[in-house]
Amino acid sequence: MAEMIHLLNKMKKHDETALQAIMQRFTPLVSAIIFNIAKGRLTTEDMEETVADVFITLWKNAEKIQEDKLKAYICTIAKSKAYDKLDTLKKAVIIDIEEADPEDDTCISETAEHHDLREKLMELIGGMNETDREIVMRYYFYYQKIAVIAERMGMNPETVKTRLFKARKTLKAQLHERGYAI
Repeated sequence: MAEMIHLLNKMKKHDETALQAIMQRFTPLVSAIIFNIAKGRLTTEDMEETVADVFITLWKNAEKIQEDKLKAYICTIAKSKAYDKLDTLKKAVIIDIEEADPEDDTCISETAEHHDLREKLMELIGGMNETDREIVMRYYFYYQKIAVIAERMGMNPETVKTRLFKARKTLKAQLHERGYAI
């Protein structure tokens, strides 16, 4: 943990060696997240490009990252970039220029709302107790199955399910209190 905080602080000072060390440490995790989301729909080149995009985004936003949230931030970026890449491939359809509406900002506002919700959600997850936070992160960000989470955390699978259910319910209520319609 202290090593990651040190690397993050160096990266905030634009030390490229820190970024390289972080990339070496987290590339397998980022690749696994992207691979699990893509489910074979991305080429090797698309996957490599997406992994690179994750670390470019990390580099550009280093100042915004809280010291104890580096791994969660990287996982969130990986998830987002994987879905973005899949969306890009789906939208690679030629649009008739006559039909395009340049004043339609729906997409921009939806993207901003999605980003705001993601930021708030990460903040709320960060405020959970350590066990619940780990269960939520493993399930929703690392895409681990309940049985795997239970095994790795030394818990009963039913306990993991219950804690996950309660955590979702709590997050939903907290988001609702803050004006998010979920």
